[in-house]
Amino acid sequence: MPNNIVTKLISLYVRLRFGKLHHDIRYYYRDTYYCQFVQWQYFFKDYILKKKYKTISFNGEFAPELEFVIPFAYWHYKNGTLLNTEGAKFTSEMYFFSPNHQEIYEVRTNEGNYNYETPRILYSQDYDMKKWEMVPYKAHFKNDIYVFDKPILMVANRYNTEWDGPPISFFSIETLKYIFDLLGDKYQIVYNRPKAKNITSDTSEVSDLNEYDWIKENYPSVVLMDDLYTENKIKAHNYNHFQMCVYANADKFISIHGGTAALASCFEGSNIILSKKGPEHHFGCFQKLFPKLSGAKIYHAKTDEELRNYVHQYLKN
Repeated sequence: MPNNIVTKLISLYVRLRFGKLHHDIRYYYRDTYYCQFVQWQYFFKDYILKKKYKTISFNGEFAPELEFVIPFAYWHYKNGTLLNTEGAKFTSEMYFFSPNHQEIYEVRTNEGNYNYETPRILYSQDYDMKKWEMVPYKAHFKNDIYVFDKPILMVANRYNTEWDGPPISFFSIETLKYIFDLLGDKYQIVYNRPKAKNITSDTSEVSDLNEYDWIKENYPSVVLMDDLYTENKIKAHNYNHFQMCVYANADKFISIHGGTAALASCFEGSNIILSKKGPEHHFGCFQKLFPKLSGAKIYHAKTDEELRNYVHQYLKN
């Protein structure tokens, strides 16, 4: 954030109003107000002149790109003011509406998250965003290829480092066994945990849960996304593109905190999210923001026990 009189005034206001909050949370309030201030300079271009001028460039993490940047770009597209977009590799299909999208970033960075040219960044006390439009991913990517005899249940896992420490929110082997045993007869379960080679590197490190062979041996009816991608019947250009094609045909999702949950929330239906820790809890992101991504019904589980209860209540019955 630029060091000028505006930021100092905003910081003072936030300190006076929210001084009792921890500074790790408080600065997100400041960021929200600054993002709102930045957008005022574009009022004439966005609402009066309305010519194509806007370049939107982002190299932050996957989740904020889905939550804030792409809906911001889609708003400009619908508004007639989007000129071009720039992102990390494997993002072209995510910006399918862009008149000119270029993949110019090899990696995603934490610094890239702080793009104050967007209406919001990371977390916010206010998700009533004016320059933000739901992206119709489900309608765009729906297809006749990934169709099964039973309705699809996407189980989207991750096992990554979090906040410079070990994984916190993930589906353990024990949890996967519970889900597969309970719901295998009712749904065609498709299991997804992207391998590091198929996604753009960011600030987290992908670890090995050693579940792939276990699933193949004990639950052969569970379809692995990795196997589907090896076949790639839809001829997807990359793994992100492929995920969106499969997700578009599903209405039920169980997912994990972060970009995994954000992507699963972009395809309508319902999404049970396991998130044990994070600023999302303070800001109510799963109640206020995630349902906006596609109109999906979101259920936030903070523990493994809550997750099992939600799975039984909303997917078994």
